[in-house]
Amino acid sequence: MPTQNSIHVVILAAGQGTRMRSALPKVLHSIGGKPMLAHVIDTSRELNPQKISVVYGHGGELVKQKISDSDLNWVKQTEQLGTGHAVMQAADAWNDNDIVLVLYGDVPLLKAETLAEVVRKGSESFGLLTVHLDNPTGYGRIVRDEHAHVVSIVEEKDANDEQKCITEVNTGILAANGKQLKSWLENLNSDNAQKEYYLTDVISMSVKEGIVVETIHPDSEYEVAGVNSREQLAELEGVYQEQQAQNLMAQGVSFQDPSRFDMRGHIETGQDIFIDSNVILQGNIKLGNNVRIGANCVISNATIEDDVIILPMTVIEDAVIGKGSRVGPFARIRPGAELKTNTHIGNFVEIKNSEIGDGSKVNHLSYIGDTTMGNDVNIGAGTITANYDGANKHRTIIEDNVSVGSNNVLVAPIKVGKGATLGAGTVLTTDAAEGELTLARVKQKSIKGWKRPTKKSGK
Repeated sequence: MPTQNSIHVVILAAGQGTRMRSALPKVLHSIGGKPMLAHVIDTSRELNPQKISVVYGHGGELVKQKISDSDLNWVKQTEQLGTGHAVMQAADAWNDNDIVLVLYGDVPLLKAETLAEVVRKGSESFGLLTVHLDNPTGYGRIVRDEHAHVVSIVEEKDANDEQKCITEVNTGILAANGKQLKSWLENLNSDNAQKEYYLTDVISMSVKEGIVVETIHPDSEYEVAGVNSREQLAELEGVYQEQQAQNLMAQGVSFQDPSRFDMRGHIETGQDIFIDSNVILQGNIKLGNNVRIGANCVISNATIEDDVIILPMTVIEDAVIGKGSRVGPFARIRPGAELKTNTHIGNFVEIKNSEIGDGSKVNHLSYIGDTTMGNDVNIGAGTITANYDGANKHRTIIEDNVSVGSNNVLVAPIKVGKGATLGAGTVLTTDAAEGELTLARVKQKSIKGWKRPTKKSGK
């Protein structure tokens, strides 16, 4: 950050948000799968601040629980007496020579570049972020003199008819010298229509001391838009998703329809990626070159390597899909699954906590759980690895070049030797020998005195 002063960020997050009609504190409602307050904190960190103070109030303990960053300075506002009063609560936490940047926990789409400019102005004089709106109703108006210098901010309820015609409005985001800001806050009063301590009153105080108020404007009004209702939350969600799609297209991703894409995390991309409609990507995602993702897929915390095809309706979570593989449609790849190169996982196949070797295929109606599968294995339709005995999990080992017929049950713990073949309908309860054909079909019978296994201690 190009300033000799340290930056102290104060984020106001104490509001109840009654219009949200929710037991959840407003700042914890999400944009792109992340709480609005977390967006503001993450953007603040890009400025390399000395400290970030979060002023909390309504639902504060839940806010602290959900935003568990250990280096935050939490400041409680026990009474809701306005924005000026909220900033006062953090005044003891900053130093006199700090540049104090005031932000809001319900304004999630701010850009670090914009804030850096506000801080730069604040290090020289007084930085104030304003925006021009076609309909400024409800916002504090920026009042300027005949020389276009800012002289004050007038809140909507205190504005006269002439002032209400002003279209430049206050965003509440400002940066100023810590010592001066503290002095102005100490001189605030609540002599106004709301009977609150307005942070905006520090503007006129600074002007009286001969300090020039420098205004900065965002690229878009959405950047400084706050959220007070679920309608506004949905609107900003749409803006956020449009921004993410544009960023990804700039990195080499093509969309069938960018307006029908949902990103809820961080994505690392290669080139020549195609994403069809209604795809949701969440958590930490890595997409290699030439990846194709079909419609209506949900992918979470996954690595998808080069030349992979994900067919429609596939769900992937906490998994690795190896180069050249083909998955879906209607497949579910669960946590702990690792598909090596050129694997085929087909329709209505579920893979969990398993390694699928190079060139292996599980194409139809199968469940593979807690399995180590070698290379060039073919699993027939309707086959499952029975990894759970009712109390404990067990592992199945299938070595290279095994062919498993349709409708097999492999009862773990069990091993199928290299090159073995299992006939259709086999229920395998003992290891299958290498290179041999194994058949195991049991006539129905009841076993008297059998007892279901119980869970082992410590598991």
